[in-house]
Amino acid sequence: MSEALPTPYGLLGSITAPGDLKRLSNEQLTLLAAEIRDFLVAKVSRTGGHLGPNLGVVELTLALHRVFDSPRDRILFDTGHQAYVHKMVTGRQGGFDMLRQRGGLSGYPSQAESEHDLIENSHASTALSYADGIAKAFALRGEERHTVAVVGDGALTGGMCWEALNNIAAAKNRLVIVVNDNGRSYAPTIGGLADHLATLRLNPGYEKVLDLVKDALGSTPLIGRPAYEVLHAVKRGIKDAVSPQPMFEDLGLKYVGPVDGHDEQAMESALRKAKGFNQPVIVHAVTRKGYGYRPAEQDEADCLHGPGAFDPQTGALTAKPSVKWTNVFAEELVAIADERPDVVGITAAMAEPTGIAALAAKHPERVYDVGIAEQHAITSAAGLAMGGLHPVVALYSTFLNRAFDQVLLDVAMHRLPVTIVLDRAGITGPDGPSHYGIWDMSVFGVVPGLRIAAPRDATTLREEVREAIAVDDGPTIVRFPTGSVAADLPALRRVGPVDVLREDDRKDVLLVGVGAFAALGMQAAERIAEQGYGVTVVDPRWVRPVPIELAGLARGHRLVVTLEDGVRAGGVGDAVAAMLRDAGVHTPLRDFGVPGGFHAHGTRAEILAELGLTPQEVALAVTEAVSQIEEEHARL
Repeated sequence: MSEALPTPYGLLGSITAPGDLKRLSNEQLTLLAAEIRDFLVAKVSRTGGHLGPNLGVVELTLALHRVFDSPRDRILFDTGHQAYVHKMVTGRQGGFDMLRQRGGLSGYPSQAESEHDLIENSHASTALSYADGIAKAFALRGEERHTVAVVGDGALTGGMCWEALNNIAAAKNRLVIVVNDNGRSYAPTIGGLADHLATLRLNPGYEKVLDLVKDALGSTPLIGRPAYEVLHAVKRGIKDAVSPQPMFEDLGLKYVGPVDGHDEQAMESALRKAKGFNQPVIVHAVTRKGYGYRPAEQDEADCLHGPGAFDPQTGALTAKPSVKWTNVFAEELVAIADERPDVVGITAAMAEPTGIAALAAKHPERVYDVGIAEQHAITSAAGLAMGGLHPVVALYSTFLNRAFDQVLLDVAMHRLPVTIVLDRAGITGPDGPSHYGIWDMSVFGVVPGLRIAAPRDATTLREEVREAIAVDDGPTIVRFPTGSVAADLPALRRVGPVDVLREDDRKDVLLVGVGAFAALGMQAAERIAEQGYGVTVVDPRWVRPVPIELAGLARGHRLVVTLEDGVRAGGVGDAVAAMLRDAGVHTPLRDFGVPGGFHAHGTRAEILAELGLTPQEVALAVTEAVSQIEEEHARL
């Protein structure tokens, strides 16, 4: 991956390891930064990926690798989507043609790719805790090594960061925290901390004024130096008046900044100063997301945070427009909110990606963006419900894992009407294992009183969101995948809450397709039927608790098959099997779902194919199973 690149990336192509940066002149560094931005736009425009965050950290990353000695000094990124430039200067430029594709570079740091990468979990607000532990380990082992955590200012809205800062300050180890302050996570950063950082960004003048006074008075004989000392004594008071610096220094953390994060020399100087302290230091770098690429700078929604393939000249996406699951939810939520003034929305720094932005545009006073703080989001929703409202909390499925305790004890135990809508459920593809939403049905299926819905198409999504918000005696979850919504699958009839999608005369297989996997069930059923077996395909719609009506349907079939876009262990298949046992139904069951483990990134179709979750493979396995049952019955 470290082969030389052709022009116009000649200088970039010569960088095969971080040490190569240290021989470059200031002029060469400026040229290299321009090449990196051109490279990022060219490569990400073809594969999709996190563009805006990486355009904003070019000079910052160059300075990091000129000051610190990776991998001896450990450099951690929070979140990892801002690590593309780090990948480039650690010899992986050649891998960007396969960025986020099967067998290619991960969109996040990856231990399998490089010794320069350490943490792979790309959930925000975690790096400071990793860094605290690493720095403590270095100190205990007597190793004079630095730990550096690059933390987006949006990540500082997460509670883990502040728990970590409290411990970092007390430990007094060699740890440099670079706050990459661009005023945004996906969208503009929300909350009191963001306001404080904005104040500091807008008031950097006192440092320059002090430097000018120092230069002037330092050249004045006799009175110059004493006068400067007096002024220096009030410097802290000036800072206290115009900035929130004491917020960090009161914790016992030294503070350097604010620094122009797009001035490589200024960043390098600040980092060298921080490194020299040999104790915890905050370096406050002010950057602009999307810097240097006009379409990203002008994108008000998220500065081209994570686009799909796009036209590098204009920034316009090249994929044909389609109806997305998120859009369907957003439209229905607004319609419900128009009818019900008690409905409010909550999101965790992701209003646009989760669809809550549509509600905010129509009813801004009824939407709360809490920052990257899922635990707070859920318990705040509990409070809203206690206050007589019906909150709808919209998150990515993977991020709800962080708030299990809050769902269990703060919401469910109080039987509160809180609806949680999970976008990006199931295998999501290019973002990799830390972003797959495959645990929700298993993890949250154990929560007493929680109902979980899995719509199969746009019509059932609208229907089940309405049903969830109508529940007034406990929490609900509605989960759906990413991407475009497939064509509607109409039901032949409904048995209780269960939709019957296909019903053959012969009753061999009852195939239970969960959510978007109902379509997979229908495709597999066609192939099973070609082998002479009759298949009934049903969509339970609500998977927790399991509808008891499935027991009656199962009694009339030889085999029950469950298909779910989630982990098998503790999933819907296990729940259906338990329900059948409790109901005294002895029909054997085969469950198909995502096996345990952390599965590599790729397209959703590629990953499902590798896991055997295709119509052909499911049909083959089911045909073999029902054939075996038929043979066993014939021998009796």
